[in-house]
Amino acid sequence: MNNKYLPLIEEALLALLPDENCTEGSVVRAMKYSLLSGGKRIRPTLTLAWNELCIGDTEAALPYACAIEMIHTYSLIHDDLPCMDDDDLRRGKKSNHIVFGEDIALLAGDALQSLAFEVMLSSSALEKTGVYGAKAAGVLARECGALGMVGGQVIDLETEGKDPSLDVISEMYSKKTGALLRASCVMGAVLAQADEKTVCAARQYAEKVGLAFQIVDDILDIESDTATLGKPVGSDAENEKVNYVTKTGLAQAKKLAESLTKEAVDVLDGVDGDTEFLRELALSLSHRLK
Repeated sequence: MNNKYLPLIEEALLALLPDENCTEGSVVRAMKYSLLSGGKRIRPTLTLAWNELCIGDTEAALPYACAIEMIHTYSLIHDDLPCMDDDDLRRGKKSNHIVFGEDIALLAGDALQSLAFEVMLSSSALEKTGVYGAKAAGVLARECGALGMVGGQVIDLETEGKDPSLDVISEMYSKKTGALLRASCVMGAVLAQADEKTVCAARQYAEKVGLAFQIVDDILDIESDTATLGKPVGSDAENEKVNYVTKTGLAQAKKLAESLTKEAVDVLDGVDGDTEFLRELALSLSHRLK
C-alpha cells in the first residue's frame, strides 16, 4: 500500500538526531545507523493515521510518532545483542553491535530511549500539544516499560527451552510486540483530544493488529527466507522458543491471523471518519504471508 506518511517520518527522524560531529560521535553514528536503516515505519504511521482520523494536527503529532520509532529501534538494537537473541542481521544489514561493538550498541539503544522522551517533552513539542503531549508521553512510558514491552522481552527470555501455555505466549506477544502498537494508536488519538470511546477503539484495533502481526512473524520465521525478511529465519527453533505455530500448527495459525485482522477492521466500523487507510494497513500486515 502507498504510505503517505513515510516521507514526513523519514525527514523528521533525520532532523531530530543529534549532530555526530562531537567527541561522543561514535554513539550518534550508531544511533543514526539503526534509526535510518529503513523499515516499514508501522508504529509512527499508526500514530499519524489515528491522529488524522481524529482530526488532529499532523505536524504537532510528528515528534511523538518519531519518538515511538526511536523506542522501537532501541529495542531492536538490544534484541540483537548476544545476551538477548544474538542476531547478526537486521533489516538486511549487519546488526548494530556487529558494526559498532556491543558496548556502543548498548549505549546507542539507551540514547535513543532518552532522545524519544526529550523529543516528546521539549518545549517546542509541548507548545503545540500541551497537556495532551504529556499524556501521550505517559502512554509511551507505560507501554515500553516493565509491564509493557520490556516485560514481554523478559517473558520471551525466561520461556526459552520451556513449553509455555498459549495464554503465556499471548501475554508475551501483547507486551513485547503489542505494547508499542497500542501506544502508537492510542497516542495518535490522545494527541487529537479524542473522546474515551475512540481511544478505546484505537487500543482494541492495536491489540488485534499486534497479535496478528506477531503470529504472521512466527509463520514467516518458518516459511520465508533471510533475503526477503532482512533478518535471520528459523531463529525461534534455534533458540528453542515455542510460539503460535509450534502450538497450533501452520494452518491454524494462519486462520487466527486472518481472523484477528478481520476483527481489527471491524473495530473501525464504530469509529467516525475516513478509516480506509487504517483498514488497508491492517490487511497489508496480514498479507505479508501472500
